[in-house]
Formats: sequence, C-alpha cells, structure tokens
Amino acid sequence: MSVVEELDSTLVLRKDADGIAHLTLNRPRAYNALSLGLMAALQDELDAIARDRSVKVVVLGGAGKGFCAGHDLREMRSRSDAAFHEQVFAACSKLMLSITHLPQPVIARVHGIATAAGCQLVATADLAIAAEDTRFGTPGVNIGLFCSTPMVAVSRAIPRKQVMEMLLTGEMIDAETAFQHGLINKAVPEADLDAAIAEMAGKIASKSPLVLKTGKKAFYRQLEMPLAEAYAYTSKVMVENMQARDAAEGIDAFIEKRSPKWTGE
Repeated sequence: MSVVEELDSTLVLRKDADGIAHLTLNRPRAYNALSLGLMAALQDELDAIARDRSVKVVVLGGAGKGFCAGHDLREMRSRSDAAFHEQVFAACSKLMLSITHLPQPVIARVHGIATAAGCQLVATADLAIAAEDTRFGTPGVNIGLFCSTPMVAVSRAIPRKQVMEMLLTGEMIDAETAFQHGLINKAVPEADLDAAIAEMAGKIASKSPLVLKTGKKAFYRQLEMPLAEAYAYTSKVMVENMQARDAAEGIDAFIEKRSPKWTGE
C-alpha cells in the first residue's frame, strides 16, 4: 500500500455491538504492518474507547490474510535518521502501554501470521484466540534487526527458554505451540474463530464494567511488586471494591440466586 493509498484508507475499522468494540487493522495488502499512520489511528481509537463507558470489551483483529506482520520495514527504510526511528518505536511503545492501561479487557483475534511487533500485539493483549493455522514469530534476527521491543511483551507472556529460542533463531511457531507456551488462550479451526471470540467476549461483557476495570488495573500493577507489597496493595483494592454498588449487588444476587443487574458503580 502506497502512502497515497494509505491516506485514502480507513486504517482502523471499528464496529460496536452489545458492549463489544471490534477494531480491525486495515492494511491487508501489507499484512497490517504497523506504519506510523496505522499506529496513530489505532491509538486514537483506544483513547476514545478508554473514555467510552458503553464499551466493556475490545476485540482486536486484522483484515486480509494475516493479523499483523510487525513494523512497516519499507517505511522504516525510507528514512535513515535516528530521530525518525525513535518516533516509530516511541509510538509503538505508547500503543502497547495503552492496551495494557486500557480499562477494558482486550482480546486479540489472530489469524494468518503474527510476527515481530504483531507478535508483540498478541502478547500485549489481555487474551488471545488464534486460528489453528496461524504462525507466530520474532524473526528480526534473520534480517539483522533483533526484536528488542517485541521481546518486552513476549518475554512477559511465555517462559524464558522458549522466548529466547524464538528470538535467537527467528523461527516461527504454530498455534498449538503458542498455546503450549502460554502466548494464546486457545487455538481453534479458522471457521470457528469468530464464534470462539464471540463466546469469550460475551462472557466478559456480561460482568460489571467497574469490576473489569478494577481487576485489570490491579492485575498488571501487582505483577510489578514484591510478594508482600502485592498482597498489601490488592487487599486495599479488595476493600475499595467491596464498597462498590456492583459488589453489593453481585453478592446479594448470588445469595438470592438471581442474575445481578450491574450499574458500573
């Protein structure tokens, strides 16, 4: 896709239904490579969703034959100055952090390929479901560019020895291996991918949006803490959570054997 074609395209498609926002990376001819334009468009959508109380879950997918092939190498080679490359990786890092800090859970809908920064997107998402024929990899070493930023997310998703093998050899892994490593939650036949995504997203969307926000934030914060500090922090989170209307409603509904009616408060 040329620069002119990209300017004329909607780089991220959004469709909302039943509290679920579906975001689709839309550079199919470039395997949804993360150009600066695409990253900016996705950042804008995430920023808007963070303020949108009607959205409870985000599903992130890719148009065409693959989820995401990583950074746009043609764009990166079009400029040789370090300042431009700093801009690219700063935008990418901001994007990944925005997914982690987003109040709503993010599910990656993965198919075809997820390589380099595309694999980073999968690892960064809170959950991921992939088609069985999807391939994953951090192949930067094959072209003289170690996948250093993708390594940050991938090394936090799968064990050290497995991620080092991916990084040092540049070889691809299949969806079953990605599942065994913990990179994805499940692998399903491609024909069943949308149904599997809908089932998981629907289950999550049925929960209190306040509790989802509280839990996601606490999960990532406590991971960075020593054990005793993590317990102290999450105890405070539990106390605050207990004061919420949705906690009272949820507990009362459980006791009374009825479905809860969430208010998000």
